[in-house]
Amino acid sequence: MSEADPIVARVGEGIAGLDVGEWDACAGGTNPFLTHAFLSILEQSGSVSSAAGWQSLPILIDGEDGKLAAAAPAYAKSHSQGEYVFDHGWADAFERAGGRYYPKLQVAVPFTPVPGPRLLLREERHARALIAALEAMTVQNGLSSAHATFVDPGQIGLFEAAGWLIREGSQFHWHNDGYASFEEFLGALSSRKRKTIRRERRRAVEGLTIEHVTGADLTEAHWDVFWDFYQDTGIRKWGRPYLTRAFFSLLGERMAEKTLLILARRGATPVAGALNIIGADTLYGRYWGCLEEVPFLHFELCYYQAIDAAIERGLAKVEAGAQGAHKLARGYRPVATWAAHYLPDPNFRRAVADYLKHEREAVDYEIEELGRMGPFRKVT
Repeated sequence: MSEADPIVARVGEGIAGLDVGEWDACAGGTNPFLTHAFLSILEQSGSVSSAAGWQSLPILIDGEDGKLAAAAPAYAKSHSQGEYVFDHGWADAFERAGGRYYPKLQVAVPFTPVPGPRLLLREERHARALIAALEAMTVQNGLSSAHATFVDPGQIGLFEAAGWLIREGSQFHWHNDGYASFEEFLGALSSRKRKTIRRERRRAVEGLTIEHVTGADLTEAHWDVFWDFYQDTGIRKWGRPYLTRAFFSLLGERMAEKTLLILARRGATPVAGALNIIGADTLYGRYWGCLEEVPFLHFELCYYQAIDAAIERGLAKVEAGAQGAHKLARGYRPVATWAAHYLPDPNFRRAVADYLKHEREAVDYEIEELGRMGPFRKVT
């Protein structure tokens, strides 16, 4: 293939059937959610499917050696559930104006508000061609739009250069500033905040035993317990849990060493749990649930125990999921998250661009203000 030859992209029928090594060579080894293992678990468990409103249609570009050189985890969506970047208002406005918002194209990890690359590149030179392929798929199939959500900050400029609209959001992440222990982390906080956190931790674990389970120690009995927790939270929060029971079994089979389950037991009975995924430098908090309401137990399992686990493993960060200003007082700092949106209809694009301009000003202001309100000691 010469430099003048056009780059040809193709659409795959799911990720599970693709070559594991080729996909992972594009995805890199740092973000576990972009691996062939995780994305194929979503498909093979039935959590992701056409019936679920997530039709897996990865965009693929082959290199001169015949192996995968670039890919984007793309999905045809018939709704806006499980994305954590909310566009329901856009959908309503577009349809009131006579358009059809769904299906749309989503470039993301389903049900996973974790920043990461959305252009998976073994060969960096294919980045622009991959974006062009996403645009072509949108236009040629009469889709209203394409959305790349939770885009790694290092890639957002590629979408912006291609003319996509950029949307800013925020999350709360904990940063490990070289702490040797949780107590050392507490030493970086104001005296009042240290006392509050210590009090919360004591109250949360009264009468309970906390257990960290990972690797070969994870069993189907653990997943039976956590499934009950997950269903309870899912029903209360969004009406229908996104993941199937089979997802957790497959996760335990294929990614046990990357999985950390934190359980609280009262005697022999598990009463709450938090599921984390271990990355190269980050602990990702994903799901939580309980069958008994215990004051501060959510904070203990999801935030404080996660910090303990990250310090023990020498990890640089804890990403505890979407939203939640209550994380600020627990030492989690506000950070910007990014999404990119391709809207072929010029009128729709103008309206959304105006909305995003004002929204971004508000998000920037909120991040700045929340950053000032954190629990850390003021350095003079």
